[in-house]
Amino acid sequence: MTGERGLDGPGTSIWQGFTVRLRAVEPEDWEYFHRWGGDDVVARATDAVPFPESRAATRSWTEHEANRERSNDRFRWVMVDADDSPVGTINTHSCDRLAGTLSFGLAVAPERQGEGFASEAIRLVLRYFFDELGYQKVNAHVYAFNGASQALHENLGFVQEGRLRRMHYAAGRHWDTLVYGMTREEFAAEQAGKLPPMGAPDQP
Repeated sequence: MTGERGLDGPGTSIWQGFTVRLRAVEPEDWEYFHRWGGDDVVARATDAVPFPESRAATRSWTEHEANRERSNDRFRWVMVDADDSPVGTINTHSCDRLAGTLSFGLAVAPERQGEGFASEAIRLVLRYFFDELGYQKVNAHVYAFNGASQALHENLGFVQEGRLRRMHYAAGRHWDTLVYGMTREEFAAEQAGKLPPMGAPDQP
C-alpha cells in the first residue's frame, strides 16, 4: 500500500515528507555542520555562541555522530530537500520511555529558513515517536528572544505550559525560557493530512 507522492515517489518511507526527507548523518556532512555552526544567529538560537571550532574538530564530531550507537532513542537526522541537498538537522534527546516523553532540537541553514523544512521535519520525527515507538508527549524549551521558534511551535499546535524566568544568558542579559508541550492526541488532531500517509499493516 502506498501513500501520496512525497519528494520523489510514493510516501512509503516514514522519513519522507512533501518537502523534506530525513536521513542519517554521514561523515561527509561535516562541511555543512561546520558552516551552520559558524553562524552566530543559528548557534544562539539553538544553544549559545561557541568558541571557534576547527575543521578537524567538526570532521571528528560528524564522524562520531554518523557512527554513534543508538541509545535511549536519541538520534540525529539530516534534513535534505528535493535535490538531496542538506538544509538542516534535527535531533531527539531527553527521551524517557517509562513516562513516554521526549524533547528535540533543530537548526535550519539560514539561507533555507522560511521554506517549511523545520515544521515538516518535526512532524516526521513526532509521527515516528508517537505512532511507532509509543511515546505520548513531546516537550520543548524555547528562549524568549526567539520569536520565530515560538511561532513555529505554536503553529504546530504546541501549548505553552510555563515560563522559567532568567534561565538563559545571551547577548549581555538573562532571558526567560518558555516551556511548550504537545500530547500524542493533540498531535494527531493538529497534523492530520499534513504528511504523506503511511499504510497501516493489514489486519489478519
